[in-house]
Amino acid sequence: MARSSPYDREIARLAVPALGALAAEPLYLVVDTAIVGHLGTPQLAALAVAGSVLSLAVVLCNFLAYGTTAQVARLHGAGREEDAGAIAAQSLWLSLGIGIGLAVVALAGAVPLISLMGGSGHVASLATTYLRISAGGIPFALIALAGQGYLRGVGDLRRPLLVVVAAHGTNVVLELLFVYGFGWGLAGSAWGTVIAQAGMGAAFAALLLRAPARTRRPVRALIVPLLRVGGDIFLRTAALLGSFAVASAVLARIGSASLAAHQIAFQLYTFLALVLDAVAIAGQVLVGRMLGAGDAPGAYAAARRMIEWALGGGLVLGAVMLALMGPLPHAFTGDPRVVDRAHAIWPLFALMQPAGAVVFALDGILIGAGDTRFIKWSMLGAAAAYVPIALAALHFGWGIVGVWCGLLAMIGVRLLTCGARFRGRKWAVTGAGRALAPS
Repeated sequence: MARSSPYDREIARLAVPALGALAAEPLYLVVDTAIVGHLGTPQLAALAVAGSVLSLAVVLCNFLAYGTTAQVARLHGAGREEDAGAIAAQSLWLSLGIGIGLAVVALAGAVPLISLMGGSGHVASLATTYLRISAGGIPFALIALAGQGYLRGVGDLRRPLLVVVAAHGTNVVLELLFVYGFGWGLAGSAWGTVIAQAGMGAAFAALLLRAPARTRRPVRALIVPLLRVGGDIFLRTAALLGSFAVASAVLARIGSASLAAHQIAFQLYTFLALVLDAVAIAGQVLVGRMLGAGDAPGAYAAARRMIEWALGGGLVLGAVMLALMGPLPHAFTGDPRVVDRAHAIWPLFALMQPAGAVVFALDGILIGAGDTRFIKWSMLGAAAAYVPIALAALHFGWGIVGVWCGLLAMIGVRLLTCGARFRGRKWAVTGAGRALAPS
């Protein structure tokens, strides 16, 4: 990597607060788990079951942030602030509509959803109560995604960080008060989260409506492009999550030790992805803004530098994970069988870090350019290449090593396809037209 670049300061200015906002969620979840965990095992199990449903809904709706960032950044770069504000308003209405729909589904379908996730007996009853209360916070959580998307698009990553940190801090205080002070138990944890989410959603809604806009009413011609981009990113995210779900399903049939080792590696992979995703968010903002301003060479140069940043970070993380191959699995389990299976895949896990880092950066660059259709097909193609390998690992007895070779191959397919797309520069379309053109 070159010693310095004119883009380094701007990348750092965008990536550092993005990392803070990304890290706030898992840190909050750790505290939330600790608070509920002291209530008892059934309550903790119920939180895990209901939390999985809620987390999946929010993760699959991250297109509300990414799609908004891409379009707003391009318009902001073109100097069309009122059009960018109009997109902010459309994103608000879209997130509100989807959020209300998901809340209704969670309320009406709480029992079958909890059953689908494996909840039963007393745990299922607790989880159902938690999910029904938490449903009220879903629209506010999605509004927060839209708000972060708009503010990132105009290059303001400080205010999203402040709002998110304040909301999660408030959440912890309310949970301690409701759970232990008022004795509401698990329901108190859910109410604390809903109230904190309501405050966060209201803050982001105010910021969205404060933006200068040529219109704030719902406009179909503006919502359609958001839905198109959102659909592409939704399918990309669903294919990625589905691939890891296939891995879990295959490994559950191979053996509990292999499944537990996979869970350790997957959770670490998810945590490390936060660091790498911060560079991807910087990519969305910088590339979108430069293309909107008509600076395709500048967008390409900045994107190359972000790839270098990502590769450097990935190499460091991979080396650290390789160095910790011996002791780190022991921090998660004392079962020697699980440790043995974790050691078997650890070199693959370490190798995945630099490759995955570059893929994340390329994702951010192409999302910022509005090239989401290509990203969708790239991920679907990679998943299609992975699933047969996972099934073959089960059939031929390749075990967890075979499954993780398949996951590494999936990352490799994405690296090759997105890398070729980047080098071809077909994504570097300048002007604000792509942001506003209906599909």
